[in-house]
Amino acid sequence: MSKTDELLVDIAAMVESGHSNQMSLTVVAGGAVITGRLAPEAVWRQRVSEVLTDSARLGEFSGIFTTPTGKHDPPTHLHFHVARILQGTIGIPETGGMYRVSIKDVSAWTVGDFSYD
Repeated sequence: MSKTDELLVDIAAMVESGHSNQMSLTVVAGGAVITGRLAPEAVWRQRVSEVLTDSARLGEFSGIFTTPTGKHDPPTHLHFHVARILQGTIGIPETGGMYRVSIKDVSAWTVGDFSYD
């Protein structure tokens, strides 16, 4: 997007301030459709750190995610938890993943997530 969508920034700021991970969102970024729930950055970072800590090969990277960064006001990224990239009739991964998307890269979005039965 050439200009940041202020409504999307407001949604991200509300998620950050409320420390909630219940806001479902679907976005198009770089041609990919990503659907899932937004999480505050601190919650997202902690979960990614936990996953890396449990990995025999990637454990050494876990500390990067626990180191706080300077607060961005307004938010510059969306932090998806339990998210999937939609591809045809399936969502990848099926169990959901952790994605970080730059708000400036979002070309379209809608409230709610998509799932396949």
